[in-house]
Amino acid sequence: MPKATTQFVCAECGYTSPKWLGRCPDCGKFNTLVEEPIAPATPASKKQTMRTAISRALPLSQVKYEKYERVSSGIAELDVVLGGGIVRGSLVLVGGDPGIGKSTLLTQVAAHLSKEHTVLYLSAEESCSQVKLRCERLGLNSDNLLLLNETNLENAEESILGAEYVIVDSIQAIYTDALTSAAGSVGQVRECAARLMRIAKSRGITFFLVGHVTKEGTLAGPKVLEHIMDAVLYFEGERTESFKILRAVKNRFGSVQEVGVFEMTDAGIFGVTDYSGLFLSDTRGEAAGAAVTPSETGNRCMMVEIQTLMCRTAYGLPRRMSLGVDFNRLVVLVAVLEKRCGLPLGTQDIYLNAMGGIRLSEPSADLAVCAALASAEKMTPVDKFTAVFGEVGLTGEVRGVGYADKRVNECIKMGFRRVILPEKNKKACEKFAGKIELVPVRYVSEMIRTLFPQNAGQ
Repeated sequence: MPKATTQFVCAECGYTSPKWLGRCPDCGKFNTLVEEPIAPATPASKKQTMRTAISRALPLSQVKYEKYERVSSGIAELDVVLGGGIVRGSLVLVGGDPGIGKSTLLTQVAAHLSKEHTVLYLSAEESCSQVKLRCERLGLNSDNLLLLNETNLENAEESILGAEYVIVDSIQAIYTDALTSAAGSVGQVRECAARLMRIAKSRGITFFLVGHVTKEGTLAGPKVLEHIMDAVLYFEGERTESFKILRAVKNRFGSVQEVGVFEMTDAGIFGVTDYSGLFLSDTRGEAAGAAVTPSETGNRCMMVEIQTLMCRTAYGLPRRMSLGVDFNRLVVLVAVLEKRCGLPLGTQDIYLNAMGGIRLSEPSADLAVCAALASAEKMTPVDKFTAVFGEVGLTGEVRGVGYADKRVNECIKMGFRRVILPEKNKKACEKFAGKIELVPVRYVSEMIRTLFPQNAGQ
């Protein structure tokens, strides 16, 4: 069977070329031409047959409701992120840094599903022997779990059609004969994912795809890879940390606000239900430069400790480093503290870390970052029973944030006695006044005077 004719299409402007070009002649962008197959012309007789099979549009009232069947993955935290379980015939993309636990998690899911279903683990990066060694290390064994080491999608299609659940590890390592480009290229990833989607929707087979990430932390490959997926999950956390967070970025069958907390152990990766004190240290309140904030991570509120270290710079340009907090956000907050609050930070090297390997992306952690920086500069610890949250503007004002009542309630459950919050959120949290001391502030300078009254004149 001859190979289909292909062409190269610019991903930016749509320019087509019969051969690959490093620079698009139309838009001038570099490395944007990707290979795509050219569909052969359809005969007129076949077009007439196809025209009679075209579906007709239906009014909304006549559309039948389809009930999606869900199956438990065997890991409660993963079921929560997926919206209640695995939907039959769906495509789930799991991304994350190398070594964070993607293959371990899906191996455990495959072993659980194989107890009642036929599961195929398509390993394009590891041999079957390596996968078996991982299964033995995790204490997993099942005859319904089929292993296949194959990188060609056409060769693996027969085995795929004979399974109910398929795990592809990874989508960047398989290729199709329809394209001549190497595995992992934009065209190969898009074409392989589209073919798996057609199989999933026509045969009701559920696919879990492992996706690589780029150095920027985003999924490698074209954005269309995420568009055709029913669910896109990201593993977050440092490889050296035992706790990981699985976040739903897209979910057609559930909420994208769901997150799951996992712990990596020698026996595998397990969901964590009691996550309240995971990101707090036992020695908080003893040393300067630390503050605690209630972070709304998906549908859950977790207390996270932010630590910072300052030292006089040995160079002309002070160094700034942050882990778990956006670097640009740190630079902005340092400028606000220096300009609006008079803290001399221009000659200090500043290192910031969100404990436990968690990543804080919401702006409600701004005020806690400012509290930790002020504590480090004044060499005065923040009270261990005080929590801080709020967004900080460039003028030094403290802006209101969402889910304030939920954050204060979490502080109460964790035994905190005082919480510093934005003035705009005071009314929503007045119902907790008898359980915890509420300290509303309008400006960052007010927060600093509240935390460090003995240093107010400095």
